[in-house]
Amino acid sequence: MTELRTELTGPGLRWGILATGWIAELFTADLRTAGLDVAAVGSRTAGSAKRFAEQFEISRAHDSYEALCADDDVDIIYVATPHPMHAENALTAIAAGKHVLVEKAFTLTEAEAARVRDAAIEAGVLVMEAMWTRYLPHMARIRELVASGALGEVRALRADHTQSLSTDPAHRLNALELGGGALLDLGIYPISFAWDMLGAPVEVRASGRLGETGADTEVATVFTHADGAVSSTLTSSRVAGPNTASVLGTEARIDIDSVWYTPTSFRLVDCEGAVRETWTSEVEGRGMQYQALAAERFIAAGHLDSDLLPIDETVAIMGTLDEVRRQIGVSYPGE
Repeated sequence: MTELRTELTGPGLRWGILATGWIAELFTADLRTAGLDVAAVGSRTAGSAKRFAEQFEISRAHDSYEALCADDDVDIIYVATPHPMHAENALTAIAAGKHVLVEKAFTLTEAEAARVRDAAIEAGVLVMEAMWTRYLPHMARIRELVASGALGEVRALRADHTQSLSTDPAHRLNALELGGGALLDLGIYPISFAWDMLGAPVEVRASGRLGETGADTEVATVFTHADGAVSSTLTSSRVAGPNTASVLGTEARIDIDSVWYTPTSFRLVDCEGAVRETWTSEVEGRGMQYQALAAERFIAAGHLDSDLLPIDETVAIMGTLDEVRRQIGVSYPGE
């Protein structure tokens, strides 16, 4: 697998930010850290777009998502709306000929994800899931160690993403009409990690607890992968756990410290308990710039897909999330 360079330089695409919430603020701050060109922002209201533009010194503020997508001075759009809007927003951008980076979870369902993928292929533009963890330097090194055989035969993986978040029924995380539930918001991280390390699961088993609104608050999964390796994940929006992860092989294991899906440290530990390698991340900002730099490099090279998270894999992961939801009894309005 080709690893990405991590220098903070890019070919100079002009970014448009679609939506002005918390995650859009974090992403835009990291784009600025990387010296990338943030050309425009779009919101559903002129006031919100103007405030965001002033905060990040963006020259153009649009009072609708459609206007942002129609902006001729924008090359690539970051979609930062809630999950149920991702497909519609991405399709609008694609129809305008823009490349698109879509915040995770990519869509609500596999069917929506497939529609977005197919539209991007037909339009000849890049569409990519913003699973920023895959592009972080410590994850690049972990993939190198696994590929080199340093762990021996990789047989198991475990990871949790557990936070104590709002219990307000109207909060986005708890509202089914807004794609609420711990799985799509938090569980996507360890599940995508299991795919990254072990490949597609051939057997999916899941158990969960639903909250007052019918949205999931806890989800545990056990996957069996093609070579017989197993992975386990735990997700919760009501309890704060260690947020660590491990990849276990016959010769050694990798222990990733909290918070494992952000820039952090890890250790390569052999079967006798000796530490063979220690990694400490030194990343400016939150680290979301690495996925943006990767998108710019793919486009500059004429590659309209990610080599670290191909769009077909994103669609298939959404299928896994559909199956987990089926097993725990969660469905969204309109499904």
